[in-house]
Parts: sequence; C-alpha cells; structure tokens
Amino acid sequence: MGFLSDNLDQALGAVERGLDKMDYDPESREVGRVISVARGVAQVEGLKSVRSEELLTLGDGIQGMALDLLPDSIGVALFGRSSGLSAGDEAIPSGTVLSVPVGEALIGRIVDPLGNPLDDGPAPDTTETRPVECEAPPILMRAPVDTPMATGLKVVDTLIPIGRGQRELILGDRQTGKTAIALDVILNQKKGDVVCVYCAIGQRSTSVARVISSLRTHGAMAYTFVVVVDGDAPSGLQYIAPYAATSMAEYFMEQGRDVLIIYDDLTRHAQAYRQLSLLMRRPPGREAFPGDIFYIHSRLLERSTRLSPKHGGGTITALPIVETEAQNISAYIPTNLISITDGQIYLSPVLFQKGLLPAIDVGKSVSRVGGRAQPLAYRKVSGDLRLTYSQFQELEAFARFGTRLDKDTRKRLDHGVRVRELLKQDRFSPMSASEQLVILWAVSLGLLDEIPLEKIGEIQDFILQKAHEGFADFERIPKAESKDGIWDELKSSIEKYIELWREINAGS
Repeated sequence: MGFLSDNLDQALGAVERGLDKMDYDPESREVGRVISVARGVAQVEGLKSVRSEELLTLGDGIQGMALDLLPDSIGVALFGRSSGLSAGDEAIPSGTVLSVPVGEALIGRIVDPLGNPLDDGPAPDTTETRPVECEAPPILMRAPVDTPMATGLKVVDTLIPIGRGQRELILGDRQTGKTAIALDVILNQKKGDVVCVYCAIGQRSTSVARVISSLRTHGAMAYTFVVVVDGDAPSGLQYIAPYAATSMAEYFMEQGRDVLIIYDDLTRHAQAYRQLSLLMRRPPGREAFPGDIFYIHSRLLERSTRLSPKHGGGTITALPIVETEAQNISAYIPTNLISITDGQIYLSPVLFQKGLLPAIDVGKSVSRVGGRAQPLAYRKVSGDLRLTYSQFQELEAFARFGTRLDKDTRKRLDHGVRVRELLKQDRFSPMSASEQLVILWAVSLGLLDEIPLEKIGEIQDFILQKAHEGFADFERIPKAESKDGIWDELKSSIEKYIELWREINAGS
C-alpha cells in the first residue's frame, strides 16, 4: 500500500508540474478563439486551463479578465471597447491573474483601475504589483478599532463617530451631499498621516473633474490619489475599479500606515456587475441582480480593517457611498451594504431642501464601532446632546399640530433649534476637535439659548476666536476626562465671551 501511495503522489506531482508548465510556459500555452462578442463581454472557447480572473489578450490587443468558467466556454469581461473584436479572433491567456501597480509613486496621481495615468503625466514609477482580488485579513491578524478618524464635521465626530479601520456607509438620494461629506473627510486629513484614496465608479466626467479640482485647490492631492472609471467605460473596468483601488490602498496598510478610501459609488458598481452577469446569461434574481451580488460587496469591504501591532498596525477605513431612490433605504443594494458595514450616515433630501447642511438625519444614522475610538472629551457632551436632539425632533413634530405648548416644552424646543443650527457647517470648513468641543459644550449647557437664532453662526465664530486667543488649555480639551476641572474653567470663559459679545453688539 505504501508503494502504491508513493507512486500516486509522484504521478499527481507530475500532473501538477505539467499544468504549471502549461499555464506559465509561453511555448506550451493554449490559444483560444472568440465565439461571440456582446457589449463589454466575450465568449471564448479552447482554453481549458485558464484560471478564474486570469488576464487575457483578445484580438488586436484588447485586454479582458476570465470571469465565467464554463465547461465549453469562458466568459471574459473586456477592459477595452468591443467594437474592434469579432468572432474568430484569437484569445491568448497571460498566465497571471489581473494585477495593478502599487507604491508611493501613486500619491498625487490620477489613474484608471489598471494603473494607467489619466493626468497627462508619465506612468507611475512603481516596481511592485498586487492582485486585484486579495483575501481579506483573517480575524487573528486584526485588532479592535480604538483610534478616531476625525472628519472635521461636528455632527459626525460628535454623534456618529468613525474609527480608523471602520466601514461607514454614506447613503441618500441624488444631490443630497454624499460626495461633499466624503471630500470634507479627505480635506480634514491635511495635517495628519492618513493616505487618502478616492475611487470614482461610473461617475460623469464633469463630476469627477469638480472633485479633483477641489482636492487640488485645497492641497489634498499631496496625500491623495484618485482612481477613475467614468460611466462610459466598459462594465468590466467599472467592476474591477473598487478592488483595484483597495489593492493599491493595501500596500500602504501593510507598511503600517493609515488609509482612508472612498468608493463613489457602489450603486453603479452593482449595476455594472449586473450588466456583466446578464450578458453572460447568469440566472437573474431580485431586481435582476445575480445571486452573488451580496458577496461581491462583502468581500470588498472585508478588506478594510485594522491590523494588529504584530502585523504592522496599519488600517484601511472605508466610506462606501450608495444612492437611494425616493428615500427608500430598504431597497436591495442599500440593505445589503447596511448589513455589511459598521454603521451608516443617512442624508435626508428634506433636510437638504431646508438648507440644514450637512443634511445628516441623526435618527437614521448610527456608528456601531466609532464610539469606542472617540476621544474621551466627546463623551462629556455627545451623550446628552444626542438625547436632547432626538427629544427635540419628536417635540418639533408634535408642535406642528398647533397644540398649546407649556413653558418647559417651548424652552426645550428653543434649545433644540439652536443645537441644530450649531450642527450646520459649510463645505470645506473642517473644525478641529478643540473647536468642536468648545462650541458643543456651550450649547449643551444652554448658554446660547437666549441668543437670537440668526446670530448663532456669528457668536460661534466669536467664541472660537476668543478661545483660540485666551483659553490657555485650548489644545488639551480633547484629552480631558469627565471630572477634569478644565470643563468648569471652559464654562466660565465661554460665559465671559458671550457677555463680551453682547456688549459689543448692544447698539446693533
């Protein structure tokens, strides 16, 4: 029996070596033939040893990826225009899975999902590549999220905090400010050590151009690179774009660095995959999406995590964006992504129309992880503030019926209106943790309840200016514990600033 077992092992080893040689030896590699071409996909026969996600060259240099491995043919997602391809053209496998260039040279650049430059510059000077599809780090390599990813937005950092290594979904209807929030988060990393990646999937060229212009204007391209595939690109390129961007980001995570990646947006990514699947005649399911639509997003977002110190301690923080229709957050793709991610930031078109920007609906937004990474000082104000704001929203809805309100209820409404006014924030104006805590401490104590609503923005700027100039422990505020005496000192200082503001504006 031992003799037979040894011979069997030797035979299997010979077969494996033969397959390896067939895969990688150019002299013995198979050549297939294209049997049909559709919009963005091709069917190829005669390639028995091609592997899943292997790169192929079809016809006159058109590249594609083996996506469907069937007994009689292979479904190939094309990365170029299919107009120059026809039945009978050759299909030559490369012997390697699809990979993208990675390295420091990508920072500041605009590239497509294959790493080709789109900014009129030379090809990025990189020496390494990574497969587009990589396994997510196993559980034993991960560490808990305990470091904040500061966004510079008061409403997010206080009520919906994000930690490094977290996956926080941004969702809402069209034109409600989803990309604006993602851009503000990128701009807030200007003085930090975070590498940012903006992946635009299926967007209009004008929209992407505006985003890139904003990044350049505010100096964010010094630590950011952009992966772009527009809406006119083949579905295959749109499908691989987020995976390619994540592979580029993983290079920095493995160096022990922190990375922020924006997927804008995964609705179009899902639509591109649906188009590929239908053209390859895969069985359609709900809303014509294929059965593995959940899996393609879960395996993408599982790659965003925080590695343990033993494995470098790097992180990837993911902010995927998804578009809803008519505020329907229970649609197929949004619910899939809500169940995959560690929380969501929901933007309401109703708030947007009222000018309450950013239009974040606090009641429908949640962070399931970031509270553990939130600086201690935020806990002093965030708990009471969230409860107060939620109660205000209920009271405001009740007050619309015209019911008579008692003095206490009217006071709580006035307080809530000022909290909401203070949570408003202009684009491209991130605030430091110290600035946020000063103004949120003032409103949580009710010190601004007597200030006219139209003057709230003015007095906010005045208080922050005076705190910068005269409060000695201004930079220490985010590290203060709940029982620290700095809070009493800060309260006294804010009261003085408000009194001074009243004196200055007494005659106006």
